[in-house]
Amino acid sequence: MEHLERCAWFLRGTLVRAAVRRYLPWALATSMLAGSLLKELSPLPESYLSNKRNVLNVYFVKLAWAWTFCLLLPFIALTNYHLTGKAGLVLRRLSTLLVGTAIWYTCTALFSNIEHYTGSCYHSPALDKVREEHQSKQQCHREGGFWYGFDISGHSFLLTFCALMIVEEMAVLHEVKTDRNHYFHTAITTLVIALGFLTFIWVWMFLCTALYFHDFSQKVFGTLFGLLGWYGTYGCWYLKSFSPGLPPQTCSLTLKQDSYKK
Repeated sequence: MEHLERCAWFLRGTLVRAAVRRYLPWALATSMLAGSLLKELSPLPESYLSNKRNVLNVYFVKLAWAWTFCLLLPFIALTNYHLTGKAGLVLRRLSTLLVGTAIWYTCTALFSNIEHYTGSCYHSPALDKVREEHQSKQQCHREGGFWYGFDISGHSFLLTFCALMIVEEMAVLHEVKTDRNHYFHTAITTLVIALGFLTFIWVWMFLCTALYFHDFSQKVFGTLFGLLGWYGTYGCWYLKSFSPGLPPQTCSLTLKQDSYKK
C-alpha cells in the first residue's frame, strides 16, 4: 500500500498543477507538429508501436473514451460529493461526461462522413485504379479494395480531448483532504493512479500517432478538433452558470477565467 501511496502522491503532484492545465494543450500541439514534420522529413524505422495491432492501440486507444468515461464517473461522483454533499450538484457535474460523449460521437461521425464523401475505392494502396462500382468504404473493403479519402485523425482528436479532460477534472484534488484510514482515501488513491497512468498512455500514444500514422493535415485537423472540444467546454461554456460547471475549487471564477487566458 505504501508504494501505491507514493505513486498517487507523485501523480497528484504532477497532474494537478495549474501549470499542467495551462501548458499541456500547447505541448500537445507542439509535439504533434514536431512529430508530423519528423515523419514527413525523416521517417523513423518501423517498431512495435508503429504496428496498429500493438496492445496499447488495440486495448486502450481504440476504447479511449470508454476508459476515460468509466474512470472519471466514480472520480467525479466521489470527489464532488465529498466536497459539497449535494447530490444535485454531483449529477450536474456528472453531466460533463454526457457532454463529452456527445462531442466524441459527433466528431467521429463527422470524420467518417468526411472520409466517405471525399474518398474513392481503389484496387490497392498504390491508388492505381479507381473501382467505380463501390461507392462506400464498407463495400470497398468487403470486396477487397482500398478506400482513400480525407481521414481526419480520430486518435489525435480523442487522445487530445481525453487527456485534457482528465487533467481538468483532477484539479479538484487541490481541495480533497482524506483520512488515510478511511475507505474513501483508498478509493481516491486507486482512481488517481488509474487516471494518472491513463493520461500518460494517452499522451504517449498521441506522440506515436504523430510519429507513425496519418498525413500532416489529418493530424492537424484531428488535434484542432480535440483542442476545440476541450476549450469550448472547460475554457468557455463551463464558466457559465447554465452549464455542468467546473470542478469545485475555493479559488474564484475570475481566477479560473484568467488561467485560460494566460
